[in-house]
Amino acid sequence: MASSVPIFYDDAVFYVDMFVFLLSLVLQSVALIHCLTQRGAGFQALGTLPKGAWAAIIGVCLAITVLTLGSLLIISMIGVAAALIYLLDVRPGLKDLTDGKGFW
Repeated sequence: MASSVPIFYDDAVFYVDMFVFLLSLVLQSVALIHCLTQRGAGFQALGTLPKGAWAAIIGVCLAITVLTLGSLLIISMIGVAAALIYLLDVRPGLKDLTDGKGFW
């Protein structure tokens, strides 16, 4: 009975790590694709980082996440944080600018 605990622990850690890895890949990929398809002028109108800076931050973190297969968890979490900031803060502002309603 005592030998089944480490086997279950290893399986649980593997599945949690795989879930976090796949979630970070999806979030960072969506943010990078959205960033690359937007105009650079919209970023200046919002007063945020330029398009190139957002693309570089998210792209480098995505590349490190893919190359290390999520083993550098701190870099993956920095990438997830950057992608979430982009998707939850910058993306709605860009959407307001492009649909004609604007926030000003």
